[in-house]
Amino acid sequence: MTITRAALIQSACTLDATLPVERLTRELTDKHVVLIAQAAAKGAQVCCLQELFNAPYFAAEQSDRWRAVAESIETGPTIALIRELARKHKMVIIAPICELHMTGVLYNTAAVVDHTGTLLGKYRKHHLPHCHPGFWEKFYFTPGDTGYPVFQTPFGRIGVYICYDRHFPEGARALGLAGAEIVFNPSATVAGLSEYLWRIEQPAHAVANQYFVGAINRVGVEKPWSIGEFYGSSYFCDPRGQVIAQSPRDKDDVLVADLDLDLIRQVREVWQFYRDRRPETYASLTR
Repeated sequence: MTITRAALIQSACTLDATLPVERLTRELTDKHVVLIAQAAAKGAQVCCLQELFNAPYFAAEQSDRWRAVAESIETGPTIALIRELARKHKMVIIAPICELHMTGVLYNTAAVVDHTGTLLGKYRKHHLPHCHPGFWEKFYFTPGDTGYPVFQTPFGRIGVYICYDRHFPEGARALGLAGAEIVFNPSATVAGLSEYLWRIEQPAHAVANQYFVGAINRVGVEKPWSIGEFYGSSYFCDPRGQVIAQSPRDKDDVLVADLDLDLIRQVREVWQFYRDRRPETYASLTR
């Protein structure tokens, strides 16, 4: 039996977003340092944080002031801290932040850091919403250009797709074809817009691609924007699409679950979805 103990961290931003950006990022980062330590104390070997974890969901507002949140993945202070924490706790950490590229463009990016503190790489969010008031990501971010990488760790092969990506099954399949065993989807999504989909899409990806999924959502209402209630409810589901652990809707939580990676092989021996694919018939998907 090959068990990976994995953690999801969901958190509320209770600070008013009109406060100075530097204060917001400092206090939210400090809060997550404590939550990461809690995950480590529970024995987590892999831990994923929520989308844009060190800031309010600033894409609720169109303002250049939020460029102050952005930093380099390779040389910025936030991922330097995450690397230190990963090394200290001997834990893989997936940390989604606003990435500042050397060209000046911004990406919605998840850094993947292994248990030694090494930056394994990053995933840049491909699909950017501009479909609902308060979700103005196209105003800030450039669509990702990383493809769908899978990162080899001692605790399994890990993939990432971010929030709005989850509505597009092609990326979820690409991660499976690349060998992902655990896929994390850090999100920021509100009730009334997506909650019914939250209970459907991730288990469907897990079934179709026969891997574990860890889905993370924020908690609460962020002021002054009040674009809706981030409804928490983070969860893990297994390759059969069964939810095996879930966080509450309305409070911070460090959700930990034991993922039996041998179950992936067992499920794939029954349902031969990869063997029975017909890629020669799929050309119209990219035409």
